[in-house]
Amino acid sequence: MRVLVAPLDWGLGHATRSIPVIRAFLNRGYAVDLAVSGRQAALFRGEFPQLTQIEIPGYSIRYPERGFEMPFWLLKNYGRIANVISEEHDIAEKLVADRGYDVLFSDNRFGFYSKKAKSVYMTHQARIAFPRPFSLVENIGIAWHRSQMKHFDRVWIPDFPEYPGMAGKLSHLDRNSDFDYVGLLSRFELTEPGSLDSKKYEFMAILSGPEPMRTSFEKKVLVALSKISGEHIVLLGRPGSMDLPQAPQNVKLFNHLESKDFAEVAKKSRVIISRPGYSTVMDMAALGVSSVFVPTPGQTEQEYLGKALFRINEAGLILQKDLDSDSLSKMAKEIRRIHLPESAENLLSLAMDKLT
Repeated sequence: MRVLVAPLDWGLGHATRSIPVIRAFLNRGYAVDLAVSGRQAALFRGEFPQLTQIEIPGYSIRYPERGFEMPFWLLKNYGRIANVISEEHDIAEKLVADRGYDVLFSDNRFGFYSKKAKSVYMTHQARIAFPRPFSLVENIGIAWHRSQMKHFDRVWIPDFPEYPGMAGKLSHLDRNSDFDYVGLLSRFELTEPGSLDSKKYEFMAILSGPEPMRTSFEKKVLVALSKISGEHIVLLGRPGSMDLPQAPQNVKLFNHLESKDFAEVAKKSRVIISRPGYSTVMDMAALGVSSVFVPTPGQTEQEYLGKALFRINEAGLILQKDLDSDSLSKMAKEIRRIHLPESAENLLSLAMDKLT
């Protein structure tokens, strides 16, 4: 069976959570190619150097400077996004015709499906999070998203079927019998929490997401860590880049770490600072680490996930505007870890069985 995997390029989260899916396809003996955009290429070269990569157009998302502008930004750019969706669909149909793929796997790429192949769409946002002023029209967003899902043969949800799972209301609707819940998807193996005495670093910061918010997050983090005693490490989220900015003496910078090295550093860190993007939430759960989340301003999905985990005391939460050495030190005093529901079934394998 020939499979083409195509993750969305809004940050690296869609690519990283596709890694366990790619591994599962390969373990079944399937031939897998990767359709990539931007920084995904370098990430996948490190994880799967043997796999063929096909470059396809990206969405090239660049967030507005102020978070509250996000709904208006989406309205303004909807036409361009719709054009990318149409273009990627044409590319998907051509690739299936030219290369004979049996399965197309799309992580949140609305247009990456084909009538001539089994098409799988993966998303954790069955319910797209709306800003509070627009919450009354949330059902319109659900209906629109469902209309996009109808182009695909299967819809996979990287969560557990029992509410609230890890994504709460985002991944659970009243009518969800047509979804395949595939459980926790992380590039890391499930890890037991380590002893605090074994920690080498006080904080490990993971930077991610589109610009300019990634850089503004970077600046805030570096200033805060420079004022906190101890040794810290920061991953800049720029695979393939060789340039490093100036860093405080007590901070080590890396553009990117492969999964094995990433896991080792995370386990040696007392607290992880990151965005609460859903892929990162799953990674933190798998690694069994204590997290402090800083949502991207204006990203309602991250704000919802961060608040939901903070309310049940499974993660710390700081708004980006409030991020400094004092708020970080205070929030990190308590160790908070994400707990996973028990599931005896291999949900991903069961979902893959439906493709044959």
